[in-house]
Amino acid sequence: MKEPITESSGNVFVDLGFDPAEAAILQMRAELMTDLREFIRSSGMTQMEAAQRLGVGQSRVSDLMRGKWDRFSLEMLITLEARAGRKVRLDLAA
Repeated sequence: MKEPITESSGNVFVDLGFDPAEAAILQMRAELMTDLREFIRSSGMTQMEAAQRLGVGQSRVSDLMRGKWDRFSLEMLITLEARAGRKVRLDLAA
């Protein structure tokens, strides 16, 4: 028997059953973490160099690179983006 295929809502966290408000925050956190990881990888920085630039310990950069999203608040991820010299913009379209 084939499993039914359900079209995504566009937010995997909503699809997983999270409350829409919580899902929006989780989606933003996931996107910011992905962006920061790609920034660090593409820059060629070591974790220690990234930690110095971001003003955190190397273990925090390791957590970021390993996708440990539960260790980062939305506010902290926005702060790290700013320290990296990047701007965060919200898309408020429905």
